[in-house]
Amino acid sequence: MARKKRGKYSGSRSLPAVNPDAAGIDIGATEIFVAVPADRDPEPVRSFATFTEDLHRLADWLENCGIETVAMESTGVYWIPLFKILEVRGLKVCLVNARYYQNVPGRRTDVCDCQWLQYLHSVGLLRASFRPAQQVCVLRALLRHRDHLIQLASTHVLHMQKALSQMNLQIHHVISDITGLTGLAILDAILAGERDPKALAQLRNPRIKAAEGTIIKALVGDYRPEHLFTLGQSLAAYRYYQRLLTDCDGEIERQLGRFPDRVDAKAKPLTPPKVCRRKIFSNEPHFNLREHLYRILGVDLTAVPGMNVVTAHTLLAEVGPDLRRFRSASAFASWLGLCPDNDISGGRVLSVRTRRVKNRLATAFRMAANALFKSQSWLGAFFRRMRAKLGAPKAITAAAHKLARIVYRLLTTREPYDETVFAKQEKLTRIRAEARLRTQAKALGFQVLPIQALQHKRDVFFRSKGPGKPGPYKGGTWRQRSILRHPERSEGQRK
Repeated sequence: MARKKRGKYSGSRSLPAVNPDAAGIDIGATEIFVAVPADRDPEPVRSFATFTEDLHRLADWLENCGIETVAMESTGVYWIPLFKILEVRGLKVCLVNARYYQNVPGRRTDVCDCQWLQYLHSVGLLRASFRPAQQVCVLRALLRHRDHLIQLASTHVLHMQKALSQMNLQIHHVISDITGLTGLAILDAILAGERDPKALAQLRNPRIKAAEGTIIKALVGDYRPEHLFTLGQSLAAYRYYQRLLTDCDGEIERQLGRFPDRVDAKAKPLTPPKVCRRKIFSNEPHFNLREHLYRILGVDLTAVPGMNVVTAHTLLAEVGPDLRRFRSASAFASWLGLCPDNDISGGRVLSVRTRRVKNRLATAFRMAANALFKSQSWLGAFFRRMRAKLGAPKAITAAAHKLARIVYRLLTTREPYDETVFAKQEKLTRIRAEARLRTQAKALGFQVLPIQALQHKRDVFFRSKGPGKPGPYKGGTWRQRSILRHPERSEGQRK
């Protein structure tokens, strides 16, 4: 039953109402407070429980009050059930970041919070947070669940390594992956009762770099029964989570199949990847994710240096295939928290640090930026230049910002990635590098000349000397070559 709560916000109402049919909701784990305009109901502030029946009753009350839009704070996951119910009822729900309205002192009761939200929303001072479409939310929930399964599986891998270390079996230090073909075969044989190191070493895969003698030495230890028991349970738990990962991959593939096609794969087939490498990470999806991403996004994001299928999949699951909801690439980078958050007062720059945000897509872009360290593209050169100038952390953020802007451009225009557009930037970078090199050479007493000028000087010098006995080097005799290499000796040699 709805209860009337004491406490009333008595702030100024001087601003004109932009959304007169607005309500404010303060979300809690067990109780929800709702405020409507004072002229809509004798009790403009009510509280409801969080049961499904009470949430439907809350929606009925808002409809009876003539409410068309609602503002609520994104508190944990408690807002999701009410958000879905109100969205189905046709109400426009404005999910608000607490940073946008909790910067005023006071008003720390639940009643005042919902009234303050209702007032700010009615005068148009609140901005809704980004929330993708429902189809994207389904994929996002599956991808995040898959990440949790990988974390749980990795925990049991650590348990296996701990059991092996306690038995002084150093096999996990000899081979790179204890969960690979060789590692799992040896663990199964140990749990089956095999103790002969030579027999266990025969299970090694031919591609293992470690020598057979090293593996034999690593398999000599104290096979204690309690550690064997923990090893067996940890291995069983790891394989259980691997089966769950396989089932989760199947469900993700089915959800990807429901997305509409944005490109005709037959008319514009997907080009082969630039880097053909064998699959070494067992945590990657067990299906052809790159084809699905190309069909859904309409462009191959893996053609961008540093980007891979996992990063592109994170982009699809977090924001969806359409980025036009962001008004510009700058707004997209700001939502990711990859651009400077300027704090300027009195004409003085107090801070330009980026905002502290927990964004999975921003983390994925940072990982892609860090992968540019050995890239021979313009983006790789940009990352290395920023790393030398600003340091690794700031360089990663700067490169991630540039990758985000490039991805926004590709997804909004549906144009393939073209490296030639950076030709102008490469020319400017070359000019700056040449000027810097000339300055350093002049400071050290040297002069930098282009290769064409040196070739011209050599040709003139050879023509002035006339033909001579040809040597093993092209372009002159041994004597002429020596004079060209050592100009300071030329006077003495001529005499």
